[in-house]
Amino acid sequence: MNQAPVTIDPDKCRGCKKCVGACPFGVIYMDGKLAVINVDDCRGCNACVDSCPFQAMTAVSKEDIKDESLKEYQGVWVFAEQHHGKVEEVAYELLATGRRLASDRGCELAAVVLGHGLTGVTPHLIAAGADKVYVVDQPELAAYEANVFADALFQLIAKYKPEIVLAGATAIGRAFIAKVAVRSYTGLTADCTALSIDKETTLLHQTRPAFGGNIMATIMTPNHRPQMATVRPHVFKMAVPDPQRSGATLLEALRLLPPATRIIRSVPSASAVNIAEAEVIVAGGRGLKKAENLAYLWQLAELLGGVVGVSRACVDAGWISAAHQVGQTGKTVAPKVYLAFGISGAIQHLEGMRSADTIIAVNNDPNAPIFGVADLGIIGDLLEILPLLIEALGGKATAA
Repeated sequence: MNQAPVTIDPDKCRGCKKCVGACPFGVIYMDGKLAVINVDDCRGCNACVDSCPFQAMTAVSKEDIKDESLKEYQGVWVFAEQHHGKVEEVAYELLATGRRLASDRGCELAAVVLGHGLTGVTPHLIAAGADKVYVVDQPELAAYEANVFADALFQLIAKYKPEIVLAGATAIGRAFIAKVAVRSYTGLTADCTALSIDKETTLLHQTRPAFGGNIMATIMTPNHRPQMATVRPHVFKMAVPDPQRSGATLLEALRLLPPATRIIRSVPSASAVNIAEAEVIVAGGRGLKKAENLAYLWQLAELLGGVVGVSRACVDAGWISAAHQVGQTGKTVAPKVYLAFGISGAIQHLEGMRSADTIIAVNNDPNAPIFGVADLGIIGDLLEILPLLIEALGGKATAA
C-alpha cells in the first residue's frame, strides 16, 4: 500500500504504547515518545484505532487512499470453498463462468483454496478450467473463522491484484467475502444471477434482483478493484471437466490475523432435507390452500424419489420449515425435474428454480407467470390433478 490506512495525530499521541501492544502484526513502534506505523506492512485491521485512549489513531477513508492504477489488476479469481478437502460444487460452477469471463478479458483464470491438510484438490480445479491455483494450507485455516479467512484472501489480493473475484453465496462466502471487499476498498455485488464483460468498457456487469425481486439491476464497479461478486449455488452450470488440462499450483505461506472466535464443537443440522442437491423436486405454493394438502406433495415426492419444496407463502403461513423454501430468500435449486403445484411464479421464486432441466407447472390461472418458464404447463385444479398423478404412479392419494 502507498499510504497506511491508519494515521497518527502527533499532537494527541501520549506515547502510552497501547497501540504497539494491540497491533497483531507488530507494525507499530515507538520513535521516542511518538508511535509510528510501518506503512508497508500495515493491514488496516484498525486494532490500534480501537485501543488508543487518546483518539490519536484515525482510520483513513478509502477516498483518502492513493489509488493504484487500475491497469495493474488483471485476471479472474474464483474462491474455491472446500470442506474436509472436498471442493463445493458452486466453485466448479463459478469456474465455468470464470472461464468465459477470462476469455472475454484475455486473461488468466485462477482458483483460491484456503484450508489445512489439503490434498488432491488442485487437479480437479485445473480440470474445471483454472490456469492457476493459489493454495494457502496452514493450521490457522483448519476451521473456518471469518476474520482469518478474510485476512488470507485479502493478502493474496493485495499481492497479486486480480481484476475480478467471484465467490459462492454460501454461508461461508456471505460471511467473509464482504470483509474482504471492505479491506480492499472496493464494492461487492451479492447474489448475482448473471455476469458478463462489457465489450466497450471491459467492466464486469453484475446482474442481480433488486427491490424485492421486482427489477433486475446491473451493477458495475468502475473506479475500484477488484470487481467482486457472489453467486448462489446452481445459478450457473458446471462445465465438463478436462483432465488433460495443465495448470500451475502456487503454495502461499501467510502471516495471518489471530482468530476472533474459536469453535467449541460442531453440531450437524437437525434438518435432513437438502433440496439444493435433489434431482426431483415436487413443490407447492399458496394454491394448496391449507397445510393438510402438503400430504399430496409428500406422497408424490416419495413415488418419484424426490423431495418437497415450497414457495415462501407456505413457509410464512407456518405450514412447513424454511429448509424446504425455494426462491430468492430460500434455496436456489437446479434439479432434473421441478414440478410446481399452485405456484404463481413471482420473480423471487423463479430466480430460485429457473435452472431446472425440466419444469412442469400446474395452476388454475392461465396467466400465471410460472407458465413463462415451464416446459410443460397444465391449467387445472391441483387438488384434482395431484391425486390422479399419485394413483397413476401406483400410490394412494390421501390428504392429511
